[in-house]
Amino acid sequence: MVDVKQPIPGGVPGGDGKDKFMTSQDVAFYRRQTLGPKMQFQAVLNTVMLTEKGARFQLLDPETQTKLVACVSPCKNDTVRILIDEAKAIKPRYRVQDVLTEEPRCEKLRLDERDEDSVTVSWAPGRHKCRVWRLPFRVEILCEERVVVTFNPQSKLWFEALQEPPKAAPDTEPEEDNLWRETFRTFVDIKANGPTSIGADLRLHGFEHVYGVPEHADSLRLADTRDNEPYRLYNLDVFAYEINSHLGVYGSVPLVVAHRPEQTVGIFWMNASDTFVNVEYGAGGEEDDVGTQTYTDVHWLSESGVIDCMVLLGPSPSQMCRQYAELTGYQALPPLFALGYHHSRWDKDTEEDLKAVDAGFDKHNIPYDVMWLDIEHMNGKRSFTWDSDLFPDPARLQRHLEEKNRKMVVIIDPPIKDDPDWSIYCEGRDEGHFVMDRDGQIYQGTCWPGKCYFPDFSNPHTRAWYATCFALEKYKGSTASLHAWLDMNEPTTFYGPELSLPKNAVHYGGWEHRELHNLYGFYQQMAAVDGLLTRSGGSERPFVLSRAFFAGSQRLGAVWTGDNIATWDYLRISIPMSLSMCLTGISFCGADVGGFIPHPDSELLIRWYQAAALQSFFRGHSSMNTSRREPWLFGEDVTDAIRSVIEERYRLLPYWYTLFYRAHTDGIPVLRPLWMEFPKERSTFRVDHQYMLGDALMACPVTESGIQEILVLFPGEEQVWYDVKSASALEGGGTRTFPVTLDTVPVYQRGGSVVCRAAAGGTCTADLQKMPLSITVALNSEGGAKGEVYLDDGHTFAYRDNMEFCLRSFDMLSGRLRCRAGGESGTYECSTAVQWVTILGVKSKPSWVAVHVPGEQSKSAEFEYDEERRSLTVGKLNLGVANDWDIELC
Repeated sequence: MVDVKQPIPGGVPGGDGKDKFMTSQDVAFYRRQTLGPKMQFQAVLNTVMLTEKGARFQLLDPETQTKLVACVSPCKNDTVRILIDEAKAIKPRYRVQDVLTEEPRCEKLRLDERDEDSVTVSWAPGRHKCRVWRLPFRVEILCEERVVVTFNPQSKLWFEALQEPPKAAPDTEPEEDNLWRETFRTFVDIKANGPTSIGADLRLHGFEHVYGVPEHADSLRLADTRDNEPYRLYNLDVFAYEINSHLGVYGSVPLVVAHRPEQTVGIFWMNASDTFVNVEYGAGGEEDDVGTQTYTDVHWLSESGVIDCMVLLGPSPSQMCRQYAELTGYQALPPLFALGYHHSRWDKDTEEDLKAVDAGFDKHNIPYDVMWLDIEHMNGKRSFTWDSDLFPDPARLQRHLEEKNRKMVVIIDPPIKDDPDWSIYCEGRDEGHFVMDRDGQIYQGTCWPGKCYFPDFSNPHTRAWYATCFALEKYKGSTASLHAWLDMNEPTTFYGPELSLPKNAVHYGGWEHRELHNLYGFYQQMAAVDGLLTRSGGSERPFVLSRAFFAGSQRLGAVWTGDNIATWDYLRISIPMSLSMCLTGISFCGADVGGFIPHPDSELLIRWYQAAALQSFFRGHSSMNTSRREPWLFGEDVTDAIRSVIEERYRLLPYWYTLFYRAHTDGIPVLRPLWMEFPKERSTFRVDHQYMLGDALMACPVTESGIQEILVLFPGEEQVWYDVKSASALEGGGTRTFPVTLDTVPVYQRGGSVVCRAAAGGTCTADLQKMPLSITVALNSEGGAKGEVYLDDGHTFAYRDNMEFCLRSFDMLSGRLRCRAGGESGTYECSTAVQWVTILGVKSKPSWVAVHVPGEQSKSAEFEYDEERRSLTVGKLNLGVANDWDIELC
């Protein structure tokens, strides 16, 4: 295999690349809003009108005479939308498109109270109200007569109106006096519409724990930013991003989630421009304006657009998640293979090299599902092409993998190489599919192909054209088993401002790039998904991984945490980073195993596999600047450890797949902070090193080097937990210390749950679909347990279009385990059988175990009872999971 070394653009922590990216003090609109003076808006209450879209009224800043129009819209599912725009703009301001799955429907409002200082409206069933105050303007959202959220409590509402261009050219005026021009390093940003920033603050009453606004390499609970940088939401290619930094990296989801024992709320700030979020916790002092001593202030500041803020009122964590999913979409149900192990490397591998790697997995009995190719597989870094020297017949390699029920994923970067002899470039140029510069010329940047151009994915016609590039007849050498990995789509250009497009580049409709920067990767992923859907005639579920993302990306596919580093710090931070994304809708996420660069030692690599196998997206990926990472290259002990972890991941896939079904239908995250399952337990509110995998399993990966013991928090005063490996029972309500070895993977099953596993292993997920199930029933203190399993064909949309799925529930009570149809009835002809049932927490050995199947005579079953572990295993059952049956302990 060829060893090629190439420089990687971007900096490393403490390196010379750090100053390529802006801090808040480098950004003019942030300085203007935070340094003041404030705008002092008042509500013109005699303009209040109750309409089908909500309570509409005008706002006025007497100092500047700025007039705005506001609409407060209580919507279905306990969501309140606050929309503010100019009353008479000289032209329309940008509004985010395509993120909401549909416009929220407003509830019918009724006027409750009205006087010279305020107007109060309510809606059925009467639990919530909105009160608009005249001076200073603010909006209070009440639940059961108690204020939960206040909009504009500190009068930080900011709205810079569009202006006509000045008579003097912006680039001839002094820098310090010019609001139309901004300079960072050598880059000059001349603004077509002048200063257009917006901002608003919200107070969350009674809350002292807030989360969200990924993507940042930081703790799950957001830090107070008074003495620190604000959280920035601006998608950037930040190689080797710093730990505990608030600067923007690859993706952005402008959703803050606040939690207290009685309620969970969300604040969704729908804006795709450069955005900063300040968080300030207030507690222990004087009461605030509504009588609460504990509160959190969240201040949003965005470069452009309109104020479109949605308050999700929960009150439970799951209800808040569903409210957000109703707005922006539910997690896509991935094809089953995508939940297996993915093997990737940036290197100049040949077809024969990859066949040898594929054979290596089989030789060492390590299951995997997907082989990945990075940029070296392309012809001159042209997307949708192949290097013919490395891959003279790329379809042959894909067929070789497909014969083993494995897939291939290739990287697809947005930049299109400047090559007049290349048909895709010519189509993009001639059909007007590229982003333009402010002078009306096609914007030219530099990326892996050299000089290149950027498709304007905000244009629906461009997305349709780009989708055609995935067609088999156009993408030569591709097959139906080829899927897509979207990289560099923040978007990245090596010599642009902050390694990205200039903010004054021009998109479809004449909109500047500054308006929709954070949507670029979202739109590319949308186009790629459409392309793969079209390729299969709409029958096959596509798999598309994207580095850049925005709100709504969850309905398109998967994301990952980008170019991480092979250190313990990056292993640890991968957990809160993944939890933050799951909490804000994107359940299909993970971090590259072992770090992208440099080379991890054996202990770190093993621990990373153990942790990553308990995250949704499970991929090993590394740079050509490191030694190769195939699991069998580190000695037999390491190979055995990695094999064990991957095999356990595959055995657990029935449970993983069921969790994704619930994320797809109910919006509930696959990975969950402990407080989501134990919302009243304050001891869980700051925990981000251990978490729940669904509602049944708690993971506490080992992320420290050389340690011999680990401290685990067990929530629930009356909760029983079971060690997955030893089956020993543990009481909840405190912390316990356990010894660990390099083989220890701390996972605990919650009493009262049922978890389904594959009873045997295989080489890939297709093998597991043929395997019988093994069910683990963990009894709670009352001897009960519940769970479910979801099955379908694993790759088509027949589950959605033809109801071809099988959803089965398991319920154990009073010594009887029942298998019945779940809440929905599907038509999938499922031959999967339950072969083994293990019941944890059985206090005494039963005399016998009976199996009851409707229409058949009851029969006894073989069983073994372990008195020390208090576990009962019933075997050789061969019970169809799609059939009704009972197992009774007698």
